[in-house]
Amino acid sequence: MRSEQQPYKMSFAVGGLALTESIEVARLRLSAPNWDDTIVLAMADGVTSLPKAASRRRTLREIINRLSELDLEELAFFVDEADRTEQQALLWLASCRAYRFVREFALEVLQERFLSYQLDLPLESFDILLEAKAEWNEGLANISRSTQLKLRQVMFRMMREASVISDDQQIQRGYVTTRLKSMIIARNPAELAYFPGLSHEAAA
Repeated sequence: MRSEQQPYKMSFAVGGLALTESIEVARLRLSAPNWDDTIVLAMADGVTSLPKAASRRRTLREIINRLSELDLEELAFFVDEADRTEQQALLWLASCRAYRFVREFALEVLQERFLSYQLDLPLESFDILLEAKAEWNEGLANISRSTQLKLRQVMFRMMREASVISDDQQIQRGYVTTRLKSMIIARNPAELAYFPGLSHEAAA
């Protein structure tokens, strides 16, 4: 698991999983020497269709922020071999690695509710966790209500697109294929817990 000292970066409000764009950016990265060159190529290729250059760059930076959490083996698998379900799972995994709050929500809310058979996921569950964390984190405490609502909206969208929750906001048991599970276990078995109902112990 990532250190509890990782700062809370709440910039995931730029959109959902951005699967299509992420595949294109990851493909560019596999042929580029680094992520800085990748964003230049992505801007030139028009990977996102946003009208303003600043918005395109901001969106690409967040996509890269997530994808850079995948190592080159995971990126190659994501682009060349993974099916759609595996791609969605990899982007959820990358998001949990990149954003401390998303990771903590996965572990402290999704996993806990699933294990206690509370499969409904009310919108307020996001607010409750954020307010609890904000009690001792000034950055979270300073988030405006409008930003909080936007973050909540986007995070629920991410979870739906990752099939972590259903369209009617029911927590779904995480599904990770055998080959992807092997990759996760090889790097960090504890990360299986980002997927509801999964754990290293259950997979062993």
